[in-house]
Amino acid sequence: MWELISSGGWLMLPIILSSVIAVAIVIERLWALRTSRVAPVNLLGQVWRWIKDGQLDAVKLKTLRADSPLGEVLAAGLANSRHGREIMKECIQEAAGKVVHELERYLNTLGTIAAITPLLGLLGTVIGMIDVFSAIMVQGTGNTGVLAGGISKALITTAAGLTVAIPAVFFHRFFVRRVDELVITMEQEATKLVEVVQGNRDVEFNGDNGNGNGKRATVAAAVGKGA
Repeated sequence: MWELISSGGWLMLPIILSSVIAVAIVIERLWALRTSRVAPVNLLGQVWRWIKDGQLDAVKLKTLRADSPLGEVLAAGLANSRHGREIMKECIQEAAGKVVHELERYLNTLGTIAAITPLLGLLGTVIGMIDVFSAIMVQGTGNTGVLAGGISKALITTAAGLTVAIPAVFFHRFFVRRVDELVITMEQEATKLVEVVQGNRDVEFNGDNGNGNGKRATVAAAVGKGA
């Protein structure tokens, strides 16, 4: 393996470094973008129980905010629910912007790695071919060992760059799609919260009410309880 790497020349170093960074980002994002961590299924139902039972206070809001990204968005809306629908929506949007930024962390880096590693491999190809033609100019075409070394460097760096880039492109698109799905889920949950607290409407919750069933909640006096 070391002989293969060394024969690829100095451009193998940034390609290998890029691969290490890409693997670290993929592992970290797989862990960080789990649905159960970002948008727990039963969280909105739990918040509704707190509101209905009059248990929503500053301590609950602090716990909710630290629980998950969705909890941070919901807590921002609940903390400002007394100021009306529009202010509540604005606070939710501000919190959501921060949360989305956190969800997209390192994705630009992963996309950059996916873009530059094939170019590094192509650069290695060019350098290898330059070495081949330089050897031909100096020694002619009789020394096949020198020619093979230059061609080998060109092929190894190209293969290494593509080996890193292909999985990086796949996971970058996968994570972008995952973030989009999580954002849509959080938007839907936040909309339900606003409708419950400000709208006095029937809203279908997916949360568990103690017997494993979903529930429908009508709120007539919820405004102000979450403040």
